[in-house]
Amino acid sequence: MEKIGILGGTFNPIHNGHLLLAETARQEWGLDEILLIPSGCSYMKDPKEILPGAVRLEMARLAAADNPYFQVSDLEVMRAGNSYTCDTIQELKRRYPDAQLYHIVGADTLFHMETWKDPERIFADSITLAAVRGGQADDQLLRQAEYLMHKYNTSVHLLASLHLEISATDIRNRCRQGKSIRYLVPESVRLFLEKSGCYRQGNSK
Repeated sequence: MEKIGILGGTFNPIHNGHLLLAETARQEWGLDEILLIPSGCSYMKDPKEILPGAVRLEMARLAAADNPYFQVSDLEVMRAGNSYTCDTIQELKRRYPDAQLYHIVGADTLFHMETWKDPERIFADSITLAAVRGGQADDQLLRQAEYLMHKYNTSVHLLASLHLEISATDIRNRCRQGKSIRYLVPESVRLFLEKSGCYRQGNSK
């Protein structure tokens, strides 16, 4: 059975922390492919602070270009209306009926996934890989993982992952202030942002 990892996010912009997480999950779980999925219209964030989907999609493609295991999906960007993880995973299940889907998230996400739309559908259609900063899971996190597995009859695995203290908000602020973002994002993304002027002063996005 093919094993496909799913890493979604606003990717505003995509940065090296995202890519390290995806590569760690791929290697640790023997995934055949990682789908990077920039979000469409997120109901959780202010759209005025987010670059257009086509721009974030292009940055994700640039970031993934040198890794043959990474693919970029426009599934959410092309979808009208709000984007919901449950709908995305259900659609991927339809497109890849013979694959096992692995939903990659940060460990803190385990504490609020139940507030998302139809979490039972997410847990039914995918295995959750939750990345633990520094590789050390505390008792509260272990209890939460056990709780979710028992309640939803699902699989939740904690993924020991290196953590890069990189913030997309900080990257945007650096761009506005004319500061370097070298080594925070892939070089191709850095050059794209410099050329396009995204996030610069006078450009709200």
